[in-house]
Amino acid sequence: MYWKRRRTNRSDLSGGSSARRAALWFTLLIPGMVGKAADKVQELQDHFDRETRAAPKVRILEKLGAAQFEAVGKAVSSGNFSAVGLLFEKYRDNAQNAFDLVKKQEPDAERHPTTYRHLELQVRQAIREVEEAYQVAPSDMRPPLELVHRDLLIMDDELIRLLFPRHAKGTEQIPAPEEAGR
Repeated sequence: MYWKRRRTNRSDLSGGSSARRAALWFTLLIPGMVGKAADKVQELQDHFDRETRAAPKVRILEKLGAAQFEAVGKAVSSGNFSAVGLLFEKYRDNAQNAFDLVKKQEPDAERHPTTYRHLELQVRQAIREVEEAYQVAPSDMRPPLELVHRDLLIMDDELIRLLFPRHAKGTEQIPAPEEAGR
């Protein structure tokens, strides 16, 4: 805005006291935010469990999944792989719950593809997260991750089949790459 005067006082330009005030607020808010991050997963989980409609449940799953994946990252960095397995198993159960509700409330995926697409994208993201965690997990903690990975792949395949039924008919006849070499 051209008609406003420029500040010329040195104290107005430095912002020394406001910077100290901001630093004080920052130090006071950080411990509160760390406690809230742990509660965020539980709060979203409670909200997810209470929701009875398919589309909102899938939207909540997206937020819940992001919070769970953030918790997985923290658990991986601290080396707590049993928590990683539990978090992924809980995500898988939540995704399966949402998928069953979507199939029940919106059985025709071709007529209502939006919810199916959102769920498929979230499951695909979870598959990537499980694969990343699998790479750094010790060998004794890999079997639970393999089970979750397999279940998510099955769910993803079924979502793709429901979204694109005409294209999926021809894929059943093609053998999997592992079976082709036998």
